[in-house]
Amino acid sequence: MASRRQFVQTASLLSAGLFLDKTKAFALPGNAFISNRPPLAQRKFTSKAVEAMIEKVKKDLPNKELGWLFENCFPNTLDTTVDFEIIDGKPDTYVITGDIDAMWLRDSTAQVWPYIPLTKNDPELKQLIKGVINRQMKCILLDPYANAFYKDFNKVSEWKDDITKMKPGIHERKWEIDSLCYPVRLSYGYWKQTGDTSVFDSNWKEAMKLIIQTFTEQQRKNNNGPYSFQRTTAWATDGVPLSGFGYPVKPCGLIVSTFRPSDDCTLLPFLIPSNLFAIEILGQMAELLSLYAVNETALAAKAKALQQEVKKAVNEHGIIQHPKFGRIIAFEVNGYGSFHMMDDANVPSLLSLPYLGAIKATDPLYQNTRKVVLSENNPFFYKGKAGEGVGGPHTGADTIWPMSIILRAITSIDNKEINHCVKNLIATHAGTGFMHESFHKDDATKFTRKWFAWANTLFGELIMKLHGEKPGLLRGL
Repeated sequence: MASRRQFVQTASLLSAGLFLDKTKAFALPGNAFISNRPPLAQRKFTSKAVEAMIEKVKKDLPNKELGWLFENCFPNTLDTTVDFEIIDGKPDTYVITGDIDAMWLRDSTAQVWPYIPLTKNDPELKQLIKGVINRQMKCILLDPYANAFYKDFNKVSEWKDDITKMKPGIHERKWEIDSLCYPVRLSYGYWKQTGDTSVFDSNWKEAMKLIIQTFTEQQRKNNNGPYSFQRTTAWATDGVPLSGFGYPVKPCGLIVSTFRPSDDCTLLPFLIPSNLFAIEILGQMAELLSLYAVNETALAAKAKALQQEVKKAVNEHGIIQHPKFGRIIAFEVNGYGSFHMMDDANVPSLLSLPYLGAIKATDPLYQNTRKVVLSENNPFFYKGKAGEGVGGPHTGADTIWPMSIILRAITSIDNKEINHCVKNLIATHAGTGFMHESFHKDDATKFTRKWFAWANTLFGELIMKLHGEKPGLLRGL
């Protein structure tokens, strides 16, 4: 399996101005930009609506390198990561994250999210996304505490010796709040776009019950709950202290997240960005459960009550006073008054909160928090010769995640800042035509993960958004 932590050095740039990657040579800036997509016959799924969008956006982009990046990145999930079929009469879509053959609930949602608006012109694409929802519900029913799964529920993981309740079909069993938030976001986004309620079947309803149950268990009001995790590893961020339950928390209504979206363990177990995400999706869940076609009003009331409880707890414990910036949102807290101030590139993050609908980008509380995140006051904000952005412990010191640069642009209310971010993304793909997990702040040719579909599709989402909302900005690049 490809390591998520191992840095790879790109191949040498040849004197002819070409980047060599196994079987292809790709032209660098100044030459013709040749598509880096798989041949048509080798693509996993082809959408007419996605292809039409690629052509439309490319035609409107004077910057040919940017058009090339969009063409490569936006369809990458469909080109390389999806496995669609009909199982028991229902669409089923297994989505790998890229170079790791496993399906993360978080990544799979984020990978297909930008395609939802295009389903109105593409019934097959609509079926594919419906299949992702169906597959996610199966995964949640298998184990709501797991973050990543195999297509074959009989497959045994390489992490089978982790000290937790592992079972076949689970790739990794790291409890992360956002793993249960993302499938609700996808369900809600799909319904808002299509109006289709047929996906909200008995499996979906049972999964919603499990999500509420799991969130409630991890409020840890009476005990630590049923989940713990330990792993024999040299990586400190994979280990959970105190018999796998993490450091103590004072019950206050917040939900414990043993791990972050980066799959690194939390330092203080109440991860505030993920709690804010939970607030947002519990409202969406309540709305879906209240639909006439779903008719789960009692469960909807539970979701709404839990939402209000977590919201009250965030307001009381998740907002802190920074000595320089004033009131800001904390990254992690423990309910005892302690807090941890940083941000991580993975989503949900403090930076990404407006993107998730958790807060308005213009809110002074968010703007104050953003100033901390994008400054030396965040220990994982890096600025170097290659660029600037947020990283995280997962890939080590001095590594910037393109994802953080993309989210900075998506959540920005400043055109100059957006312009700066897009130029930084163009300058740091290291000739590959794709986004990566991370790159070294001083040398973009030192990067992790050549094939990371979430980052690629998210980049496509940014360009599509700017094309629709700020076409003049793109034309000026």
